[in-house]
Amino acid sequence: MDVYAAESFEEGSEPRIIRSKKIVAKPMSIEEAAMQMDLLNNNFLVFTNPNSKSLNILYRLKDGHYGLIEPQVD
Repeated sequence: MDVYAAESFEEGSEPRIIRSKKIVAKPMSIEEAAMQMDLLNNNFLVFTNPNSKSLNILYRLKDGHYGLIEPQVD
């Protein structure tokens, strides 16, 4: 994935989506998602949490720990 610093955009141009990818968000526990992320050597993983049936995103922090994004259920 290409990442550009803010200074690399031409003056007056807007940032744009330059790559798109469709994925299957497989059902797995948070622990399994962390193992998959490590096996694939990725910095994030999108998966379906089987407990909540919702889409979750697990990501690696700079210090090596993990962050989890999950939707708030009202």
